Amino acid sequence: MARVRAKPWFVYMLECRGGRVYTGIALDVVARFEKHCAGKGAAFTRINPPVHVLAAKRCRDRSSALKAEARLKKLPRAEKLIWADRHKIRA
Repeated sequence: MARVRAKPWFVYMLECRGGRVYTGIALDVVARFEKHCAGKGAAFTRINPPVHVLAAKRCRDRSSALKAEARLKKLPRAEKLIWADRHKIRA
């Protein structure tokens, strides 16, 4: 019997109004960004509306995405921006 592969999770970073940075996880980064823009995301993005997705990185599962998110949130701003530059979403 074939194994069903779980959908990949992503850790993502948004640039918000005022130059602030938000980090989160999602199965669908575009859909999550749209929720943030509609004011249905995190409290942080309701106060600091998102401007665009800075970066996203595919993770193996929800657990690894949560761990990556926790690590990113601990970084100083300059290091977050370096990470974002390395994981920019290419159009």
